[in-house]
Amino acid sequence: MAIEGRIVRVQGNQWVVESGEERYRCHARGRLKKEAKARSMVSPVAVGDRVAFSVTGPEEGVIEEVRPRRNEIARRAAGTRPMGQTMVANLDLMVAVFAAREPPLHIRMVDRFLVVAEGANVPAALCLNKIDLADREETDALFAPYREASYPALYTSALTGEGLEELKSLLRGKLSMFCGPSGVGKSSLLNALEPGMGLQTRAISPLTGKGSHTTTHTEIHALSFGAWVADTPGIKELGMWGVGAEDIMELFPEIFPYLGQCRFATCRHTHEPGCAVKRAVQHGHIHEARYRSFVKMASEQET
Repeated sequence: MAIEGRIVRVQGNQWVVESGEERYRCHARGRLKKEAKARSMVSPVAVGDRVAFSVTGPEEGVIEEVRPRRNEIARRAAGTRPMGQTMVANLDLMVAVFAAREPPLHIRMVDRFLVVAEGANVPAALCLNKIDLADREETDALFAPYREASYPALYTSALTGEGLEELKSLLRGKLSMFCGPSGVGKSSLLNALEPGMGLQTRAISPLTGKGSHTTTHTEIHALSFGAWVADTPGIKELGMWGVGAEDIMELFPEIFPYLGQCRFATCRHTHEPGCAVKRAVQHGHIHEARYRSFVKMASEQET
């Protein structure tokens, strides 16, 4: 008889399913893999999935069925063949974590994470870690467009503890996902939020100034204050999956209200006269940097 559970860890072709107080190492039925391949997905199962599985031995099982997902954060998988990879499913919140310094903050990548969350219908928040290394006036200016677009934007320091209580309040009662580049301190934040967790961390390379992949797999951690966080490996590039150029226009909350107000119904919001979006940029209602991100992403998705 099948048992219900949730995927809490994935590594390679093996998934850890949690059911009550027990955990089982599971493989997936071949038909699930075939169905995923038919949909151009790398894997049939992701962390956060609710599944039905059969016990085949002590702490071992086989996944029989994946329950319908509420949502999923997916990316284009590495490789030449176009395939998608679900990172985490059934989320309440995506927290895009970046560092104020070491490694440098790349605003374009911030925008890509937010667009992916919007496309998946997952609420998103920004967390700028290592704020103890930052110029506060500079970071306030960088984050102003996101606050104005109604994204929660937190400043934290795993070293000093700044912002941790605010982050706890945001996470409490939710299944959240920590995602972002390598070296920004996602695991360090979890260690600070939950003393004694003991996740491995690593310093930034003095040669490249970039982070290295300390976290090698995705895993859900239960936190003592009533939160669950999926810690994910660092991402160097976030290729969008299932998002077209037309979709991009609707995934910037501050741009969306101006769609349909242009002179031409086919307006691409780049060079056409009578463009309501460009007019909003000129009047300061849409930040120039966010507009440039929008144009670049739409152009990328058209190619």
